[in-house]
Amino acid sequence: MTLDHAPEPRSIRESSPRFRHTLLPQSRETGEVVPTEPPDGAPVAAKGAPFAKSWAHFIAGGLGGMAAATLTAPLDVLKTRLQSTYYQQHLAAARAARGLPPIETMSLMRSSLLHVRETGEILWQVPKAEGWRALFKGLGPNLIGVVPARAINFYTYGNGKRIISTYFNNGQEAAWVHLCAAACAGVVTGTATNPIWLVKTRLQLDKNTHADGRGRQYKNAFDCTMQTLRKEGVPGLYRGLTASYLGVTESTLQWMLYEQMKIYLAQRERRVANSGRSPTAWDQTVAWTGKVSAAGAAKFVAALVTYPHEVVRTRLRQAPLENGHLKYTGLVQCFRLIWKEEGMAALYGGLVPHMFRVVPSAAIMFGTYEGVLKLLGTSSNV
Repeated sequence: MTLDHAPEPRSIRESSPRFRHTLLPQSRETGEVVPTEPPDGAPVAAKGAPFAKSWAHFIAGGLGGMAAATLTAPLDVLKTRLQSTYYQQHLAAARAARGLPPIETMSLMRSSLLHVRETGEILWQVPKAEGWRALFKGLGPNLIGVVPARAINFYTYGNGKRIISTYFNNGQEAAWVHLCAAACAGVVTGTATNPIWLVKTRLQLDKNTHADGRGRQYKNAFDCTMQTLRKEGVPGLYRGLTASYLGVTESTLQWMLYEQMKIYLAQRERRVANSGRSPTAWDQTVAWTGKVSAAGAAKFVAALVTYPHEVVRTRLRQAPLENGHLKYTGLVQCFRLIWKEEGMAALYGGLVPHMFRVVPSAAIMFGTYEGVLKLLGTSSNV
């Protein structure tokens, strides 16, 4: 019958909820309904803007960095000292006094066990000789550096990934998208925060009493900054920057591994949901701890592969010698000199406390980051 196919009145079509929900398109990224005819006549975006809630990444990254830095500060101090020339010489003298051969001549297993033992001894001796506050030396400038550094890094990466995928990969994530976003984030972060890390490193290497009987060289972070400017000029605040750029490989590798693990976890959740079975206790454990474990595992692999740049960066940031000369003047020269004078083992000085620190630190930081993003109503996914 013709009456069955007669169009509904215009007023019914406009007022019916069924028509409103079927005719209006939805944003692919946010799921929000996008009006077809805005009242002001502005053009309609087919999908969410690449910078939607970009501030959330800044806040989440800063809070994640603050939590991780505070909880792992003692291990950061220990790692920095073990990377420095002074403590490497002190350990070499202690080994000789005990009749041990040079560490570079030992087998891998023996040198590794010795390194773990020496790390524990120093961690025990520092608070006994200098007080428990020494375990948190440099935490002030560290927090001043970590909060903006992580905020900048997560902001640049999160929004860089969204922009690159939106404009160059049809809104889809891919390994090369993660690679480009992580590299950009590393360069931007390293350039912006290098002076803060230099001051933190020098404060951590500053002992209560020097070997020549002098007191501490720096009163605080401000005094360290002013002394550096007077003696070395503005370029002095950027010592170790080339090693920081080399360290971009670590953060890039970490981000790529983390993203690939997240993709695997998402696929696993879909397989469990599509199977129709009830999630087991293991499925629930993976769902709750998957991203945190992925962050720790990604950092472990990335740090282990790229660790020598950490030692070189610390050496380049050391204060000048008493005569004002710099022992390490550049990236390549520093690598060669360490290899020549101390051997390959020196390029892995402080590895044990470093790994003890960065793995839980990454888990805390990324876990906080993902949690804060969720609270702010957004996600790290594109």
